[in-house]
Amino acid sequence: MTEVSLDASPEVLAATEGGEVAEYFALMKPRVMLLVVFTALVGLVAAPGHMHPVLAIAALVCIAVGAGAAGALNMWYDADIDARMARTAARPVPKGRISPDEARTFGAVLAVGSVICMGLMLNWLAAGLLALTIAFYVFVYTMWLKRRTPQNIVIGGAAGAVPPMIGWAAATGTVSLESFVMFLIIFMWTPPHFWALALVRVRDYERAGVPMMPVVRGEDETRRQILIYSLILAPLGCVPALLGLGGGFYTVAAGFLGAFFVMFAYACYTERTGPEAERAAKNLFAYSVLYLFLLFAALLVEQGFGLSHSSIPLLWTS
Repeated sequence: MTEVSLDASPEVLAATEGGEVAEYFALMKPRVMLLVVFTALVGLVAAPGHMHPVLAIAALVCIAVGAGAAGALNMWYDADIDARMARTAARPVPKGRISPDEARTFGAVLAVGSVICMGLMLNWLAAGLLALTIAFYVFVYTMWLKRRTPQNIVIGGAAGAVPPMIGWAAATGTVSLESFVMFLIIFMWTPPHFWALALVRVRDYERAGVPMMPVVRGEDETRRQILIYSLILAPLGCVPALLGLGGGFYTVAAGFLGAFFVMFAYACYTERTGPEAERAAKNLFAYSVLYLFLLFAALLVEQGFGLSHSSIPLLWTS
């Protein structure tokens, strides 16, 4: 399909309307949506009590649709930035496969629908958290922080950290310290994860005028910040065991995963020039995704099979 410029005439843009289903699915950022749903599932399963499977599926669908809505609205608003970055230039809006108006309408409908369905089928606390997450990602991160401050990822990362709390609230109608700790883990994971990518794509962000940390503060400072956040994240990943959410298996897994995270972060910190520096940043970025998945997978396995009853404090007293 021929690329259509963002400055194309109304007639040309009109010809792009009615994009294929696959293009609308791409608008929802499916890879991000998958991670959101997975962490929400862990929050839902880890919550006390039992939830009807149909309601659990309904909650996860609402969360997935809400995450997709946020992604679509982000792509609508950031179409000008996406068009100038190699990593994002092929997205549906800058490519002209879906018009900006279509993307905005699609995202808004999904957002309203997901929140209303969550409230009607589950509870309004979970619906409120979902609405807050979408609004924070779109209005605070996308429209305000992303183009103005190198702390965009730090503050904006709160939106991606809420899903476990939404899952917990959907199951219990409440939030708790346990769900907040899961939030904190993702919140502290987000900066080293995205800054590792920013080190690799720094020229992209410079060209697009996005003030990511390596663009504004420099690559050396970014590596230092990555290491600091990683040193906080590693022990934080073990805290669920102290709260009874995780047992011996989770604690061992969290310890090893956190140690490897620090190892990759330290390699990124020490390798500062040449292809080795880029390779270290790429390795950290790839591992960070694996880290979060495996950490929450360990929690899910223990909760799903009831293994968390053998928590570390109990092992110490045995």
